[in-house]
Amino acid sequence: MKSILNIYSCILCCLLTIGSSAQTDKPDSSIHLYLLVGQSNMAGRGKPDAQSRLTNPKVLMLDATNNWVPATDPVHFDKPKMAGVGPAISFANEMLKDEKDITIGLIPCAWGGSPIRVWSPGAAYFNAHPYDDAIRRTKIAMQKGVLKGIIWHQGEADNDSLRSKKYLRELVLLVQRFRKDLSNDQLPFVAGEIGYFNKRHFINPVINQLPRELSHTSVVSAEGLVDKGDHLHFDTQSAREMGKRYARAMKRLQVK
Repeated sequence: MKSILNIYSCILCCLLTIGSSAQTDKPDSSIHLYLLVGQSNMAGRGKPDAQSRLTNPKVLMLDATNNWVPATDPVHFDKPKMAGVGPAISFANEMLKDEKDITIGLIPCAWGGSPIRVWSPGAAYFNAHPYDDAIRRTKIAMQKGVLKGIIWHQGEADNDSLRSKKYLRELVLLVQRFRKDLSNDQLPFVAGEIGYFNKRHFINPVINQLPRELSHTSVVSAEGLVDKGDHLHFDTQSAREMGKRYARAMKRLQVK
């Protein structure tokens, strides 16, 4: 009889421990998560400077090993020899303005050079699966906090007369897929124009049609921003300005 009581006691202890652990592991609503996706201008190609080494205890990033660390440039690790300053940290700092009680958690998942077609389930790009990896890493991050939005900068790889014709349909499907797979049909999604310094100008008019096709979406302008000399990538200050523009657009969507 005593042995049976001991067994029941052990089972009860295990159940109490599991319940306590589940409560401890509940996502923290004060940690606001943002998924960063797209290609090189989201990953960042600006030259790091002294500001790049500064950290804010309220801005974290999910590193390549899926651990939370203080956010510093480069935030991304898609191409370690090329990654630099992007819009991520300035976006986070702008989101923190007038918010004393939150922490921003960045989920970097952009891949330099990636066309929109590889942002779909099962699609491979070099040694990665951009869409699948983004979903997997976001779900890991969501164990820690609450997903509040997605920022997307991509289009340089599709900026021609042929690919741009089907880009809007692909972008709409992309947003719908992210929302479905991340269980939020109103998840705010902000896309960015590519730099006006690009030699071809097919994709921006298409990207700007997104808010007419889907609710809870917005597009930020790249007007007035400059490149790093290659007619492709934002320089450091322009990348940071782009981050601020993303944040202002995200806040407007969240208020709505």
